Amino acid sequence: MSRRHAAEKRQVLPDAKFGDTVLTKFMNNLMIDGKKSVAERIVYNAFERVEAKLKRAPVDVFHEALDNVKPSVEVRSRRVGGATYQVPVEVRPERREALAIRWLINASRARNENTMEERLAGELIDAANSRGSAVKKREDTHKMADANRAFSHYRW
Repeated sequence: MSRRHAAEKRQVLPDAKFGDTVLTKFMNNLMIDGKKSVAERIVYNAFERVEAKLKRAPVDVFHEALDNVKPSVEVRSRRVGGATYQVPVEVRPERREALAIRWLINASRARNENTMEERLAGELIDAANSRGSAVKKREDTHKMADANRAFSHYRW
């Protein structure tokens, strides 16, 4: 990583169907080997499944799921005098969104439905209802930060 200046953030274009930039970031994270059309098909078909099941706008469900998965605090390792402490710090908004997207995708991939569309739809519905493994990951992160609150004075 360069120490001279931070890398500039690239602007992503909104997706074709819903005009949502966060959804584009989600698709880009889901994509494997540069196959964007496959990622788009998976997401749009999962959205159709969500809409059929919940009778709600799938983009609203998606954003609700993301909000339920976004962590507000996390622990970072800090070395002080030979000892390493897990120091709780607040999460920046961009990182919060990136973590939520990553956790949703990883939780979807770990599910045991047949197709990725079914897994993603199931995980989105679970996350929107504040359950599922992506939400559990956030809860675990918050618990760890809460348990290490004693070291918060080492924050930098």
